[in-house]
Amino acid sequence: MKPIKAGLLGLGTVGTGVVRIVEGHQEDLVMQTGSSLTIEKILVKNRSKERSITVGPDKLTEDPWEIINHEEIDVVVEVMGGIEPARTYILEALSRGKHVVTANKDLMALHGQEILAKAAENGCDVFYEASVAGGIPIIRTLVEGFASDRITKIMGIVNGTTNYILTKMSQEGASYEDVLKEAQELGYAEADPTSDVEGLDAARKMTILATLGFNVNVSLDDVSVKGISSISKEDILYAKKLGYEVKLLGIAERKDDSISVTVQPTMVNRSHPLASVNGVFNAVYVYGEAVGETMFYGPGAGELPTATSIVADLVAVAKNRNLGVSGRRVFTPYKEKKLRTAEQVDYKNFMLLHVEDEPGVLAKIAKVFAQHEVSLESVLQQPNPNNPKAELIIITHDANQASMTKVLEDFQTLDGIDRVQSVYRVEG
Repeated sequence: MKPIKAGLLGLGTVGTGVVRIVEGHQEDLVMQTGSSLTIEKILVKNRSKERSITVGPDKLTEDPWEIINHEEIDVVVEVMGGIEPARTYILEALSRGKHVVTANKDLMALHGQEILAKAAENGCDVFYEASVAGGIPIIRTLVEGFASDRITKIMGIVNGTTNYILTKMSQEGASYEDVLKEAQELGYAEADPTSDVEGLDAARKMTILATLGFNVNVSLDDVSVKGISSISKEDILYAKKLGYEVKLLGIAERKDDSISVTVQPTMVNRSHPLASVNGVFNAVYVYGEAVGETMFYGPGAGELPTATSIVADLVAVAKNRNLGVSGRRVFTPYKEKKLRTAEQVDYKNFMLLHVEDEPGVLAKIAKVFAQHEVSLESVLQQPNPNNPKAELIIITHDANQASMTKVLEDFQTLDGIDRVQSVYRVEG
C-alpha cells in the first residue's frame, strides 16, 4: 500500500507526543493499516530551538504553506490551538484534498460545521478525537459505539484543571485561591485561568459531545455556563457532610426530542462513579436507551494520552484511504434543534441560606417554596460558631428551573433571610 505522509502543524507538548508514537510504533501502525506512516514536515515557530526529541532539520519549517501545498502530504495534523490561523490552514488543506486530524476543541466547537462541510465537499476525512477528554476515545464511541442506540444523557468531568482544584479543596480543606495558585505553579492552570475556571473550556467540549450524541447542531450559545470561582470551603464541607462531592459537570440531556446543555458546579452523590474521579482525570458518563449507563474514564490531557488519540485518528484516515471510502463518514447533524425551556429543565437543588435565628423564619421559607410548587427533600440547620446567623441547608426534590428562579427572587426580599450563600445542582 502507498505510504501515508502527514504534515504536522505545531511541535509543542502534543505534537512532540505524536512524533514519538509515530516513530516508535511503526510496526504496529503498518500491521493495522497496511501502510507505513511518516511525518514529512513539521511547522515550528523557531527551527533552531532545542527540543526534547531529535527531528531532522529538513523536516522542520516555519512556513505553513510548505505543508499545505506539499503535493505528497496526504493528511494535515493540527496541534497549534486557537482559532486563527488554524481555521484558515485547515480549510485550505481540505480545499487541496488533504485529510485533517485536529485536537482543537475551540475551533471544532465554534466552526466545526463549516470545516465538516468543506471536508464533505472535497471528499476528505476530518477527525478530532483528541479535542475532548484527551486520551479517552469518547468521540469515536459516541459516533460508532452508540450508532444503534439512542443517547438520552451525557454527563461528565471534561476539564482537568477544575477537577484538580475541587479535588484538593475537598481532600485538604484548602481555599479556592490557594489551590488555583498551586495549580498554576504545577502547570495545570494557565496564568490566565479564566477559560478553565469559568467553565468555557468545558462548555466547548460539551458543545461537541452534545452535537455528536444527539445529532443536533449545538452551538456554544446554547450552553448555560457557570464556573467554580465562587465555590467556598464552606460549600465543600457541607457537601461532604451530606455525602456529596462537588464537581464541575457538563450535562447534556434529551427528553421528548428537545435538549438542554449546561456546565455548572454540581453536588454528586458519593455513590456515583463520577464522585470518585479525582485530580486531573476526566470521565464521561453516557446513558443510552438500550445499553443503559456507561462510563469512560482516563487522562484528559498530557503529551502521550492526547497524542494517542491523534494517532488513532491517523490510523482511521489510512484505513479509509486504503478502502477507498475517504470522506464518506463526515458527521452531519440531521435533527432539528429544539432547546428545553426553563420550565422543562428540572433537577434537585442544594441551597445554603444564612437566616435570622428566630421563630417563624423556616415557615416563611417553606411558604415561598410551596407558592412556586417546589417540594423539599430535606432541611438541616447547622450551627456555625463563626457565623452569628443560622445556616440552613435545603435540598429540593426535582424542580423546574423557572420555579427555582422565582424562589430565589422572592428570597432576595424575604424578611429573615440574610443572604443566599450558594445554590448547586444535585446529581446521583
